[in-house]
Amino acid sequence: MNEPTWRHALDRAWLAVAGDEERPAEVRVDGEPGHLPSRLPVLDVAIACVGTALLAGAALCGARSVGLTTGHVAAAVRSEAHLRRDGMAAPAGFARLSRFWQTADGWLRTHANYPWHRDSLLDALGEPDDVEAAMSRERAADLAERIVAAGGVAAAVRTESEWLATPAGQAVAAAPLIEAVRTGDAEPRRRGAGPLPASGLRVLDLTRVIAGPVCTRFLAALGADVLRLDPPHRPELPGSEDSLLGKRSAVLDARTAVGHARLHELLGAADVLVHGYRPGTLDAFGLSPADLAERHPGLVTVSLSAWGTTGPWGERRGFDSIVQAASGIAMAESADERTPGAMPCQLLDHGTGYLCAAAALDGVRRQRAEGGTLHRRLSLARTAHWLLGQPRPAHAVPSAAPEGDRWLTPVDARITAVSPPGTLDGHGLSWPRPPGYGTAEPRW
Repeated sequence: MNEPTWRHALDRAWLAVAGDEERPAEVRVDGEPGHLPSRLPVLDVAIACVGTALLAGAALCGARSVGLTTGHVAAAVRSEAHLRRDGMAAPAGFARLSRFWQTADGWLRTHANYPWHRDSLLDALGEPDDVEAAMSRERAADLAERIVAAGGVAAAVRTESEWLATPAGQAVAAAPLIEAVRTGDAEPRRRGAGPLPASGLRVLDLTRVIAGPVCTRFLAALGADVLRLDPPHRPELPGSEDSLLGKRSAVLDARTAVGHARLHELLGAADVLVHGYRPGTLDAFGLSPADLAERHPGLVTVSLSAWGTTGPWGERRGFDSIVQAASGIAMAESADERTPGAMPCQLLDHGTGYLCAAAALDGVRRQRAEGGTLHRRLSLARTAHWLLGQPRPAHAVPSAAPEGDRWLTPVDARITAVSPPGTLDGHGLSWPRPPGYGTAEPRW
């Protein structure tokens, strides 16, 4: 029998999380291929990311088997498209100005879902009456740099070889899929115990959009008490229920003395911090690795960024669609080798989210055994580089019949969502609480 095509990706993902340790459980994948037809091994990598998170959970709770179904994984990495509110589908994922634009020399990808990014984009262009015409007159790289300098989010569309020829692309390629750093000699912690891998763990969630929320909602499904914090001056967009599944949500202004003190009170009682801020952004709040090791010894921190911690783009904003455009994925998915395309799901977001969950769980396990304050760093760009390096389908895989609705489950009277993917020792997972933005108090 031929080796399953997802096995290679799972091996690489588990190596990134746990080094040369043996897998703690057997992984079984049922179902047909073809749920995420692509020129890249999208379904294989999605299976690997979800499977690795479950393996990291199995290592904590002693489970001996991990089960996945291809259709469930495919639905899970498109969960935002499947969510229903009062029986109605969620609104479109991208705003009017979040798209590809043809420029004088190629293509540009912009992201303007948040009002402040939209305003920065228009400011950079000089508030034109016709945005499309303004884009068409300039070079893509020049437009991208001007938009980024104004606080917006954009990237010129490149091929994979063009990206790897840039200093930013070279820095990403040189980084590990998951960077692991230990700071200080904190004593091992013994908190957390129960039937699920993350039972008893407190996770402070400073993330939004997709990747970070995928991580923390999966930790919630695995038993963690997850508290998400959002700043009042940057509210989440309407229709964010998919990112809030399983967790409590509170608003806290850490720029005030009272809010800053509360943030550190929460960290003092937390086991894991997951944040999606650009490298260095949180240092002013006393959340640098050195500060955390001194003030909150033994904490496990997982940080997620678009471009990683090194290179000229280390502090640049980015989203899944932007990284697809810059890294060569958009052109790899082109139907005609001229017009950029896209993967059938936002795999960089979802895949990195599950890898973040794996890194958090593995960090907790290692902290219990070895002590220290542990930091795990991941980026969408490094996941993109890993994806592009995987064996690609030799030929088109026939599309499987869509079965996303099969995996929908009621969360409350209004919300229906894709259930958490996978099983541990044959037992499935569920969302422990319904979504509710800003409805909780900032306390454990």
